[in-house]
Amino acid sequence: MTDTASLSLTARTLVVDLEGTTSAAGFILGDLYDYARPRLQSWLDAHANDAAVAEARAQAIADAGLPSGADTEQVVGVLHDWMAQDVKATPLKTLQGQIWAEGFRRGEINSHFFDDVIPRLRAWHANGVEIAVFSSGSVTSQVPWFRHSPDGDLTPLITDYFDTVNAGPKKVASSYDTIAARLGAEPADLVFFTDNPDEVRAAQNAGWQVVAFSREGEPFLGADFGTAPVVSSFEHVEVSAP
Repeated sequence: MTDTASLSLTARTLVVDLEGTTSAAGFILGDLYDYARPRLQSWLDAHANDAAVAEARAQAIADAGLPSGADTEQVVGVLHDWMAQDVKATPLKTLQGQIWAEGFRRGEINSHFFDDVIPRLRAWHANGVEIAVFSSGSVTSQVPWFRHSPDGDLTPLITDYFDTVNAGPKKVASSYDTIAARLGAEPADLVFFTDNPDEVRAAQNAGWQVVAFSREGEPFLGADFGTAPVVSSFEHVEVSAP
């Protein structure tokens, strides 16, 4: 692995991952998971008639192989197991996203960004680079994540939001094809920032430019990112619009 001290690239749209790239994984897996965990059961019961909740419940039951008539306690047990194993299951992400969105709205939680991230996002946006998000966290949670940042509302900087529902799994090249089509862009005009080696390979296989992030204290510090340039800070990258 080599940390590129100064990397310059041209892209129409920058797509960013969140966990381990813009934000500390420990904050998401710690503070946010701790906020959602005790609220899952009451959320499922209180929003049983919500179509998205009903779909998430049914999908969790199917994915876990539970009986079709499984009660809420059984479903929550599966969700808690997935959280403990950091499984990026779509039904879990849907429910977490709804709970977090409510927490953000109430002012009970706020998002986290590394110090080097927000100034660079603002600068790139001001210079004509479009910015989008691709995270395993649901779009429902992504929007308030950027709206309730430590530096104010960042949603005006963001062109679009993608998750495992509207794009597909992050470790599969076809998901990046879907995003490129949605953005109306050629893959070569897109760059993805991520800390996950499997996501690096998937985006590269789809023809994207990729920058890998290896940050101190994050899960993929020192990982093998193959041919992708590796940096430890947004300050080490310059993105220019075509």
